[in-house]
Amino acid sequence: MPRTALNRKKGVSMRKVHKNPTGGLSAKGRKYYNAKTGSNLKAPVTGKAKRGSKDAKRRASFCARMSGMKGAMKDSKGRPTRKALALRKWKCR
Repeated sequence: MPRTALNRKKGVSMRKVHKNPTGGLSAKGRKYYNAKTGSNLKAPVTGKAKRGSKDAKRRASFCARMSGMKGAMKDSKGRPTRKALALRKWKCR
């Protein structure tokens, strides 16, 4: 089957090695995803970001989008979900 834009949009299977246990993707996972989809995923904004900077705006945008997503913050066993881990990693309030 030829590789077309339609094939790339179906999604990419991510293995455990590509996921960061503290939330989000590892550097290896970002590299894998970018290679498969032709995207340019960047690392999360986890440090201090000067107000009004590109990083601060990127964090605010991510937090607004991710916070509004449906889904629980804890699973049935009381562990934080991937959503909760990502919000914590990006320091969303």
